[in-house]
Amino acid sequence: MPPLKILPSLPNQSQASLFRPMRFRFHPSRLKNFVCALAAAPLLGIAAEDAGHQKRGEPNPSAHEFDASAAERFARLALACVHKEYPNKISHVLNSDADVAPPRNLTPAFCGCYDWHSSVHGHWLLVRLLRTFPDASFAKPARDALKKSLTAENLKTEAAYLRGEGRASFERPYGLAWLLQLCAELREWDDPQAREMLGNLKPLEDAAVERLRTWLPKLSHPVRVGEHDQTAFALGLILDYARGKNDEGLTKLATDSARKFFLVDANCPLAYEPSGEDFLSPCLGEADVMRRVLPQAEFGKWLTQFLPQIPSTATADWLPIVVSPDPSDPKLAHLDGLNLSRAWMLQGILSVLPADDPRRAALASAAEAHRRAGLAAVTGKHYEGGHWLGSFAVYLTTKRGIEK
Repeated sequence: MPPLKILPSLPNQSQASLFRPMRFRFHPSRLKNFVCALAAAPLLGIAAEDAGHQKRGEPNPSAHEFDASAAERFARLALACVHKEYPNKISHVLNSDADVAPPRNLTPAFCGCYDWHSSVHGHWLLVRLLRTFPDASFAKPARDALKKSLTAENLKTEAAYLRGEGRASFERPYGLAWLLQLCAELREWDDPQAREMLGNLKPLEDAAVERLRTWLPKLSHPVRVGEHDQTAFALGLILDYARGKNDEGLTKLATDSARKFFLVDANCPLAYEPSGEDFLSPCLGEADVMRRVLPQAEFGKWLTQFLPQIPSTATADWLPIVVSPDPSDPKLAHLDGLNLSRAWMLQGILSVLPADDPRRAALASAAEAHRRAGLAAVTGKHYEGGHWLGSFAVYLTTKRGIEK
């Protein structure tokens, strides 16, 4: 046994005072922090494990693999909601009593999945998975669901609704950007049904592009939030669509807009993230669109000024994963999606940095930690997250926006 140590005399404090009974004061905020820390501990352990494997260069046996089984699970989430009309949160301007109608009459193609934009990217999910796993067991149900929704009649009604009076801001920019992704996915798919559905979508596609072309030149400042109105995320989807279609005018408009809004930005306050209802990262979203806009060398310099917090060691600690405090709450469930979108944005940044960039290890560690935490939350247990998280999981796992 080591020898006992005698406490030294302390200035301004008697030895007896050390043994006085201690009083504890209850602090609700400290208790909340303690409970949150306990909840986050398992996921933080995953991040630490991932960082350790990154440092050692070893394969991680607990990594989530994307295969036909995972695709089946994500497809089932979309199939369960694309024609599920209620519950439904509509963003609907009433001009008269005639506008009082159920979702299936207002927007018949995209009336399911709780809200319009989730329905749009739920349909995108089915197309993306059909292209990736054309012979999977979910292929026929997915094709049938798409055929039922994306009819010429339904989409003419959708286009008329979008062009309706008082609807200039309807689903702008998030839902419209996802609609363009759906069109892009169909355009890239060499399939007769895909060509038919893309033709049916043309009136709505044209209306969406027209809406964005009118809006972007008038947008004086970017919207830097972590939810649907974020400008940076939408610009990334718009750019991918425009380039895939060889639409030089829209490509230039989106590129010029990103440069106007973000080129001189510096020291993004990453420590302020996340807000309590974020499903997109304001800082990473901006970096993810700028890597699409700037040449490699210029982007590397821009990233140094914009996110100087990125370390040059293989650690994920610089960007902790997040934990939803209540996945059954429609807004609080957003944080599960934030892990997924952060992961694909980090991967996007990585995809353009040179092999010898010292930040690559930290970006890879954080991307993997967020990927694992995000995919683990896509359970379908609660409809509040189940109606949309599958789309985010598929966007991540199929590397949409990075690989064709």
